[in-house]
Amino acid sequence: MDFPTVAELAAEEQELQFRSFTNDDALALGSALVAAARERGAPVIVDITRNGHQLFRAALTGSAPDNDTWIARKQRVVHRFGHSSLHVRQASIERGTTFEEEFALDPERYAAHGGAVPVLVRDVGPIGVVTVSGLPQVEDHRMVVAAIRAHLAR
Repeated sequence: MDFPTVAELAAEEQELQFRSFTNDDALALGSALVAAARERGAPVIVDITRNGHQLFRAALTGSAPDNDTWIARKQRVVHRFGHSSLHVRQASIERGTTFEEEFALDPERYAAHGGAVPVLVRDVGPIGVVTVSGLPQVEDHRMVVAAIRAHLAR
């Protein structure tokens, strides 16, 4: 599977911004992600937080406790860097290194693998994270992006 470039990921983040993000938005977005995952039989966990408050969580059939750990590790990357976990990964690669080499953060706590996307509120910045874990990392990322894009188009 092809990895998107940092430029493509930055353009996504410019596009996928909310005017506001309420508990109802989290419920609608999380429900849409669950429906999409069920449709494709994806064994994922979906997690949505705002300012450290978990607003939505669902573990679908086939997901595992390891996915919980992956979610926490990917979310920490978004919180620390303000970009999607895949964006942070690709930025290191495009600079000729790896996330692990460049930042030397504890790999038990940080994972720059696709699937965690910041909740960006226009003129505010990142206020939360939408995370999917259970598929290959680019698929996790694309699932979140597609759901946010559809939600914003409503």
